[in-house]
Amino acid sequence: MLLQIFQDHNDKMEILVGQEYAPGTLERYKTSLSHTKDFIKWKYSLSDINILKIDHAFVTEYEFYLRSERKCANNTAVKYIKNFHKIINQCLANGWLDKDPFTNYKSKVKEVIREYLSENEIEEIINKKFAIERLELVRDILLFSCFTGLAYIDVKQLTQDNISTGIDGDKWIFKTRQKTDTTSKIPLLPMAHEIINKYQDHPTSINEGRLLPIVSNQRMNSYLKEIAAVCGINKELTFHIARHTFATTVTLSNGVPLETVSKMLGHTNLKTIQHYAKILDSKISEDMKILKSKFNAPLNKENAS
Repeated sequence: MLLQIFQDHNDKMEILVGQEYAPGTLERYKTSLSHTKDFIKWKYSLSDINILKIDHAFVTEYEFYLRSERKCANNTAVKYIKNFHKIINQCLANGWLDKDPFTNYKSKVKEVIREYLSENEIEEIINKKFAIERLELVRDILLFSCFTGLAYIDVKQLTQDNISTGIDGDKWIFKTRQKTDTTSKIPLLPMAHEIINKYQDHPTSINEGRLLPIVSNQRMNSYLKEIAAVCGINKELTFHIARHTFATTVTLSNGVPLETVSKMLGHTNLKTIQHYAKILDSKISEDMKILKSKFNAPLNKENAS
C-alpha cells in the first residue's frame, strides 16, 4: 500500500536526521505524505491505495490536486511531486512496480528572481544610526550574513569554535550547514570580523555560548521591516536576502568566481549559484568590456587599405 511505504520511508529518514538528513528535509517529506494522503481521500475516497493502481493518470491528477485544491504555486507543486517520485522509485527498485508511472511525465521548476541588496542599500544600512538597541543588533546580524553568506540557522549555531585560522593565516569560519550538511569555509571579511568583536562580551553571547546574540527568526524578520522603512529600502527585507546579497553584490559582482562563491555558500553543485549570476547585468557589462576593447581596436594597415 502506497501510504504504508511512504510512512516507512519517513520513519527511516527520521532515524537518520542529523546523520544523513536535515530536519527540514524530514518536515518536507512529512508534508508531502500528508498531501498524498489527502489527495487519495479526495480523488478515490480511500484511506490508502495499492501501489499497482499508481499510473500516469494518478501522477497528473495528483499534480492537478496540488495546484487546484491546495493552491500550490508551480515550484511548490513540482517539489511535492518530486518527493512522491522518490517513493515510486523505491517501489521500482524493489520490484514492486513493473512500469514507471512517471514515464512521459514532465514538470519544470520556474526560475525565481531572488531579491538582494545593492551596494548603495548596504551602505545605507551600515551608515544608519539607530537609537533603539534591538534594531542596531538586528542590523548588525543582517550585515554579518551579508558578508558571510550564512543562513539564519547557521548564524544562530555559531560558536567561537567555528572560528579558526585558515590556509592564508587569517581568521575563517568553518561551519557545517544545517540544511545540506555540507561544510562552508568562509574567510572573514573586515565587516564580519568587526561585528564579532563588537558582541564578544555581550551577556547573551557569553551566557549561551554563541558567537552572536541572535534573536528568533520571526522577531528578526519583523524588525527588518522596520529597518527597511527607516532606511528607505523598497524591498521585502528578510534575513534570507542577506545570503543572496553575499552571493551577488558582495562576491560575484566583485569578480569572485562562481566556483569559489559556491564553495563558501556550501552548495552541492554549481546550478544553485548560477541563478545568482544570471541576474547580475553589471557583471555581464564588466566581462564584456574586455571584448569591446578588442573589437574597438583599429583595423591593421592591410585591412585599412
